[in-house]
Amino acid sequence: MSARRKARKRAVDFLYEAEIKKIDPKALVESRPPVELSEGEYANHLVSGVVDHQRKIDEIITTYAQGWDMDRMPALDRNILRVAIYELLYEPELADQIVINEAVEIAEDISTVDSSSYINGVLGRISALKESLI
Repeated sequence: MSARRKARKRAVDFLYEAEIKKIDPKALVESRPPVELSEGEYANHLVSGVVDHQRKIDEIITTYAQGWDMDRMPALDRNILRVAIYELLYEPELADQIVINEAVEIAEDISTVDSSSYINGVLGRISALKESLI
């Protein structure tokens, strides 16, 4: 597993745990021992970016996640989408297809059987329209 994928998964883990415990994700990250590796730095960057742009990201999920209300969507899927949408919209140096593939791989590893194809579809729509979403 690449360092970037580990960082993305770590960010999803933080966001998921914070959501379940109903605590601030940034505070959760700060409460943990620091990870000196670039993996830890990028994970922290992702968590911070998602939190800073969560309102916009959640609006996009609500609009483009057809067939699912945010409240009914599995929490893991919701947080995988949040991280990927943050990267698609706010990390322009990353290729969209890499971001989407990474999100799909993470979903295959940690979520439900149907999650990866659903996430792929949602992110594909968002990628195609991202210029109008920024």
